[in-house]
Amino acid sequence: MSNITFEDYKNAIKAKYEKEKEEGDYSNNLSSPTPANLRKLCVKRFKSNSDKEDLNAFESFFDFPFDKDKKNLFGDDEMNKLEAVKRFFQGKTEKPSEDTIQLAAILVDLRPRPFNKFRKQIDEEDLELFNELTIPNNSAKEVASDNLNDQVEIENSNDSKTDFVMEEPLPVQSKGAKSEETPVSTFVNLDEKRKSNKFKYLAIVAVLAGLGLIIFLALPRKECMQWSGDHYEIVDCNLKSEGFISGNPVELLDENLVGLKKIKVCDTTVYFDKNHNAIIWYAKRGDSIDFFNNHGRHPENNSPLRPVTKYILDKYVNKK
Repeated sequence: MSNITFEDYKNAIKAKYEKEKEEGDYSNNLSSPTPANLRKLCVKRFKSNSDKEDLNAFESFFDFPFDKDKKNLFGDDEMNKLEAVKRFFQGKTEKPSEDTIQLAAILVDLRPRPFNKFRKQIDEEDLELFNELTIPNNSAKEVASDNLNDQVEIENSNDSKTDFVMEEPLPVQSKGAKSEETPVSTFVNLDEKRKSNKFKYLAIVAVLAGLGLIIFLALPRKECMQWSGDHYEIVDCNLKSEGFISGNPVELLDENLVGLKKIKVCDTTVYFDKNHNAIIWYAKRGDSIDFFNNHGRHPENNSPLRPVTKYILDKYVNKK
């Protein structure tokens, strides 16, 4: 009995948990050990529990004594503590606290408990029985793993039969028997298929590159514009200002500005619409003034164009 350790105690609790969640009276609480379900199980286990050590374990874990008439004392802090018990049951914590272990033992009703009684009263045969409770789970995992591997082998075998033409069919082998040598033609066909796939990929890339080039050449070149005295002209973006074209810079085409024109006003020019809103804009250039058919900025000095006013007309136009 002296060989029994606290680790054996933890394993016995986990084994009891696996049994209780399947066939215990409170399996509905343990099969899904959420903090809410564990809180309900606490109330069920302690409402008629008068064991002093169990009640001390409860108080040590929650920092307040159990009171069956005050079941709503479980707040957020208490729920967070129960999260540690949940992780212990699910094997997601390596070093749970002793308080967590003791409460878990009570929730699954492991007997004898706590550890000091378990160590003295349990014998090695009983301990082996606890350990065996966890073996079926591990065995099931191993069987599932073996079945999965067998399934993968079968699928791979089927794929091989589909993709390659074998000279001779491979005989069905019993488990553990040595496999016969695979015909060389299998590897030859595999190499040929890889080469074929490589050429297909290269062909696809070449076609896509060709389509991209065709689309690029077919798209119209980005157009630009340049101010030419009293209006904008659409020009090639690579054009440089020379000779007959003024030295104004070449700009990217702006649909909002390309229709801007400098106009000459006279006594028949209409400056305002029927609502008395200006439809002619102006900007000063030195001692003179230029008029335009739309708003924007003066193409030559970048001055903002302003709506014409009666004052401007009297000063620069009507005085003439």
